[in-house]
Amino acid sequence: MAIIVGIKFRNSNKVYYFDPSGIDFAEGDGAIVETARGLEFGTVSIPNRDVSEKEIVSPLKPVVRKATDADIAKVEKNLADRTHALQVIRKKAAELGLGMKLVDAEYTFDRSKLIFYFTAEGRVDFRELVRTLASIFKVRIELRQIYERDDTKMRGALAACGRPCCCTTHLPDFEKVSIKMAKVQGLSLNPQKISGVCGRLLCCLKYENAYYSEVFKLMPKVGSKVKTADGEGVVESNDLIKQTTRVRVLLKDGNYDVRTYKLEELGIGERQSSAEIDAMPDTEE
Repeated sequence: MAIIVGIKFRNSNKVYYFDPSGIDFAEGDGAIVETARGLEFGTVSIPNRDVSEKEIVSPLKPVVRKATDADIAKVEKNLADRTHALQVIRKKAAELGLGMKLVDAEYTFDRSKLIFYFTAEGRVDFRELVRTLASIFKVRIELRQIYERDDTKMRGALAACGRPCCCTTHLPDFEKVSIKMAKVQGLSLNPQKISGVCGRLLCCLKYENAYYSEVFKLMPKVGSKVKTADGEGVVESNDLIKQTTRVRVLLKDGNYDVRTYKLEELGIGERQSSAEIDAMPDTEE
C-alpha cells in the first residue's frame, strides 16, 4: 500500500496521484506540486488515502507544499490576467490575418510561460504571432491547437438535457463514441438529436451501451416472423428498455392488428446477432 493525495488541475477532471510528503490534506485544499510544466497549483479532490501499489505509477512525485495565502493570491492574479492576454492575442491574430478562434489563455503558476488555446479549421503558421507576443509579455509563449470537444470542455456549456456538459463536470477523458451506439439504441440518426454542443456525438451514448448491446441480441429482427398467442406476425419495432416488441399480427378473422408483446411472450425465430452489431459502421466522432 502507498499513501497518496489526489489532485485536480484547472480545466481537467482527471485526478493525479502525488505523495503527500507527510502533509495532511482535506478535500478542497490547494497544493503546490512539481509537474512536467514546472511548479503548478492544484486542488485536492482525494485527501490522504492508502491505495494499492497497482493503482499508482511509481515513483510518486512529492507535494512541494500546501498552498499558502500568497500562492492563492498569485493564482488569482494569473487567472485575472487571462482577460488582457486574450484581448492582445485576438488583436494581433486579426492584424496578421490568421484564421484562428482563441478559446482560453493560461499562465503557469510561476508565470514563466503563457499558454494560448485555439481552434482552427486547418494548420496555422503562428511563428510571427509567437514572436510578437513574446516581445509584449516578456515570457515564453506557447500556442496549442485544440478541437471542438476540448473547446466545449474548457468554456463549459449546458447540454440538451439541461445539465452542464459531462466533459465539464466529471469525465476525466474523452472516450470513443461511435454512430454504431446510436443505431443499436434505436435512436434517430438526425445529427441535431445525437450531437452535443461541440457538434460531435453525445458522450452519454457510451454510458449504457453495454446494456443496449446485450439486449439487442435478445430481441427479434425487425421484419422477421414470430409466433404470438394471437397468431403469427411480423416484427415492426423493438423497445430495448421495456424489452417489448410491436408485432403486426394476422388474426384468426383474417384481419391485421399491431400489438405489443413482452419478450418472453414471443416464440422467437430469428434474433439479432453479435455479428450484426459488429457489421454496423463504427464511425467514431
